[in-house]
Amino acid sequence: MNILVTRPSPAADHLVSRLRSCGQVAWAFPLIEFTPGSQLDILPSRLEALGPGDLVFLLSQHAVHYANPAITRSGKTWPASLNYYAIGRSTALAMHAVSGHSVVWPHEQEISEVLIRLPELQQVAGKQVLILRGNGGRELLAETLHTRGAKVEFIECYQRCAKHYHGAEEGRRWRDRGIDTLVVTSGEMLQQLYALFPAIDRDAWLLHCRLVVVSERLATLARDLGWANVCVAGGADNDALLRALNLYA
Repeated sequence: MNILVTRPSPAADHLVSRLRSCGQVAWAFPLIEFTPGSQLDILPSRLEALGPGDLVFLLSQHAVHYANPAITRSGKTWPASLNYYAIGRSTALAMHAVSGHSVVWPHEQEISEVLIRLPELQQVAGKQVLILRGNGGRELLAETLHTRGAKVEFIECYQRCAKHYHGAEEGRRWRDRGIDTLVVTSGEMLQQLYALFPAIDRDAWLLHCRLVVVSERLATLARDLGWANVCVAGGADNDALLRALNLYA
């Protein structure tokens, strides 16, 4: 099994290192990179305007990575009176590390659909909600909380920027290296991967690879694009991806 990990650095490099230490053949091929978001300057005042029991959602470790320095620069801290939620374990741990506060996350599966089923999120009418995210994404979470009566605001803490590659050259490179397994962690990256390569590479190689994704929603998108061999990992963190990949070693 020859594995291509398309998630951003440094997570891709860490996963590749762990796979190689297990005797796997793996390469990093990040499809996106991150820059600071356009709304970091308003984050401290928006946090300060929240009342006791209001909700803050961290949608990725990158949100924590960019938001916390903005809070520190303003001379503020993360209010202890708020309720904090994260999409997954790694994000929850990152938030706890910088704030010291408890962070709730969905243990069953690290996706929005499971997060919004948590009992404590069923009665949120009248609550103020801040969702700290990148440039777009997780609309289901916001729409559901709004439907339940919460007032929801997004704060763009970081931006995802596509990395640019020459599709034909990359197609030759990865086919020559015998890549037969792909790791993709978002719909945005999956569509970017599909569009990157010429049709001849998609038909002869790309769509025949085993695809490891992180949610059923992403698996459905992959099948719609033409992948047949799609596997869903138990989470989006590297531990879950490593467990999924080791099943096929």
